[in-house]
Amino acid sequence: MRLPPIRRTPKRRVLPAEVDGECVFCRIVAGTAERSLLAEDDDAVAFLDVQPAVTGHALVVPRRHAVGLADLTPAEGAAVWELGRRVAAGARAAGLAEAVNLFLADGAAAGQEVWHAHLHVLPRTPGDGLRLDGAFRPMERGALDAVAERLRASLPLAN
Repeated sequence: MRLPPIRRTPKRRVLPAEVDGECVFCRIVAGTAERSLLAEDDDAVAFLDVQPAVTGHALVVPRRHAVGLADLTPAEGAAVWELGRRVAAGARAAGLAEAVNLFLADGAAAGQEVWHAHLHVLPRTPGDGLRLDGAFRPMERGALDAVAERLRASLPLAN
């Protein structure tokens, strides 16, 4: 089954990633910037996106500044994921979602715009118009196995 794509709309403005030299998400975490807080714990904070793609679009960030996935500790990564899971369940319980997409852009080529790791929690409903465009295509097993070997050889050791 092919899932509907997610794509940016031309209406999205690029907002500053920093304010007065400080990471905007660090300011939100600290409570020194406006926020619509959903939940927080010792390692992660969830709040609504100021430019939501859909109603209930939330961001979950690690409390400590970390640019990307590789900068997160295993505990921070687990905390972000768990809080994202809770926000997704809340979106369903609140009637905002029949389904949920979780999206994390790690690096400029992936579309990351704010240099503080963050997980998008996107409540989905039929016909919401959100799309993820991609050139999905089948790959031969030998080519898949070669990529798998390359990745296996490069995986960091588990902590």
